[in-house]
Amino acid sequence: MFFARPSGQGKGPCDSVSAMDEVLTQQRRSARAEAGTGARVWVAMGALLLVCLVAMAIWRTSERQALAGLAQQGQADLSLASDRITAQLKRYQELAVLMADHPVLSALTEGGAQDEGSGRVEAQQQGAQEKAQAAARALLTAAADKTAALDIAFADTSGQILARATRGGEAGELDLRRAGYFTRAMQGALGTGHGVYGRGALDMPDLLGGDNARAGASEPRPQRAYFYAAPQFSKSGSVVGALIVVVNIDMMEWDWIGGNPAVYFLDEAGEVFISNRRELLFSRADAARVLIPPDGAPALGAPARRWQSGAYDLLRLDWGPYLPTRAMALMRDLPVIGMRGVALIDVGPARRIAGLQTGVFLALCVAFAAMMVPILARRRVLARANAQLERRVARRTRELSNSNAALRREVAERVAAEAALKQAQAELVQAEKLSALGQMSAGISHELNQPLMAIQQFADNGALFLKKGKADVAGENLGRISSLAARAARIIKNLRAFARNESEPMGKVNLVQVIDTAVEMTEARRERDGIICDWEGGAPVYVWGGEVRLVQVFVNLITNAADAMSGQGGGRIRITLEEGRRLSVILRDTGPGIKDSEKIFEPFYSTKAVAAGAAGEDGMGLGLSISYGLVQSFGGVIRGANAPDGGAVFTVELERWNEAKATA
Repeated sequence: MFFARPSGQGKGPCDSVSAMDEVLTQQRRSARAEAGTGARVWVAMGALLLVCLVAMAIWRTSERQALAGLAQQGQADLSLASDRITAQLKRYQELAVLMADHPVLSALTEGGAQDEGSGRVEAQQQGAQEKAQAAARALLTAAADKTAALDIAFADTSGQILARATRGGEAGELDLRRAGYFTRAMQGALGTGHGVYGRGALDMPDLLGGDNARAGASEPRPQRAYFYAAPQFSKSGSVVGALIVVVNIDMMEWDWIGGNPAVYFLDEAGEVFISNRRELLFSRADAARVLIPPDGAPALGAPARRWQSGAYDLLRLDWGPYLPTRAMALMRDLPVIGMRGVALIDVGPARRIAGLQTGVFLALCVAFAAMMVPILARRRVLARANAQLERRVARRTRELSNSNAALRREVAERVAAEAALKQAQAELVQAEKLSALGQMSAGISHELNQPLMAIQQFADNGALFLKKGKADVAGENLGRISSLAARAARIIKNLRAFARNESEPMGKVNLVQVIDTAVEMTEARRERDGIICDWEGGAPVYVWGGEVRLVQVFVNLITNAADAMSGQGGGRIRITLEEGRRLSVILRDTGPGIKDSEKIFEPFYSTKAVAAGAAGEDGMGLGLSISYGLVQSFGGVIRGANAPDGGAVFTVELERWNEAKATA
């Protein structure tokens, strides 16, 4: 019995499985989407972290590079300031050394060991001593006025001042017994030192010259001074006194105050004694080389802080508007004056450069990220297109492989054709030479006929002379016969080399003789068309080359010129030889000129008609190409151009013969 299922009640098992598959598929898609989103978040965080690390690296690298440049400039400024201080103090050192043995000062220490005598002698000695002191005081005062020294004094070995440029009430008393520089002078060496010079309370406002200095004080304000003590020696070589020069440091700093960069000089105790920033005076450098304001000085702000940036010491100072907030401390020892120079270089420009470069990098990163958003959006489309493209590429690769195989076969065929072409070109070159030889046959016959006829005549004459017993004259005829035979042999040798392309060594060649030979060999060809050749010859001129091949070059040039003028009822060829750095042979004709000067030296380029006449004057276009190659093989140059007033001009430049080059 069958029961019908009411509509609207539960679904069948197939429908449930399909719904479950759809749910699972949707879940997998959601999981992949969530995984992709999570991966993108991690990639973005990693990229952000990488950008931050790179930005920090750029900051540090840029800062250190900028600091290196500032350090180099700062070292130069510190060296300039140090040299300035030492040079100024050097003047006073030389003053002390040169004036110590002045005769006026030597008079103060003479006559101390006198026998006691009468009252009159003692009075005379007292008067002489007063005169010596007055002269010494005048001398020291004049020297102090001219050199701007704070004070100049002369003392004996006990430290008693015998003469000085200033009176005791005008400046501080010099306690030389405890002064290290005076002790050093008593040992026979130049003594140096520094300190505070002048009377009055040694409070810090007075030393710094601040607003709290005592107004209306009757005593002079204490001043910083540098001391030089030069010993004076007696005739026996013992020390009898010392000249003390007091240098006014305040006056030395006057035209240096406020200059850049801030520079100060530390003494052995680590105290700032000289500086172009008065707020730094008498500050102390602790073990970490950090400046500490002096006790009793006006408030300058928090103590300086020091940190390291690579190889550079950096300080943070809040000591007023005339000092950099962040500075690089550069040091230089000055053993000449017993101090150490320090320059505070403002590192603000370096930090600005580093910030600018880092900002540019971050801006580029932001721009790159903005560009990547649409690129990533198109990535999926590109991935699908890439799969299709790969299939097309595979198909195209097969087609290209087939085409490549066909191309290889074609290349092989072309290589074979090129070899055949080269062979044909070689045969054509030889044919061109034989053609030229045929054209010169008349001239060659004439050239050989002359020595043969002369040989016959000299032989007949020699026989007659022998019959008459004139052996000397017969010998001369035999010598002439030998010379003419050598000439005929040379002509035959040239013809054979010209026809068969025989090789000959490079060497010393008489260029005048070569041109003479070429003119003679082409004489019959020129006479046939009424062409005149102007060539004067002259003394031998030697070049580097091969005689037979050079003759071939000039035969080709003269023959081409004659062919160019053959149809105009005469013409003229002028050959001149010019000497310069190279030897130049200029061949000029009165023909129609060159139609295309850029192609005349190319193989198979010719303006002559093929089979132009019975004389065989047709050209294959190889004569000038062969000549071009021969001249280049000699290290020379051949050029062709049209003359301004008509006709063609060919110039052949050849190297001079050099005996040293030939034997090398």
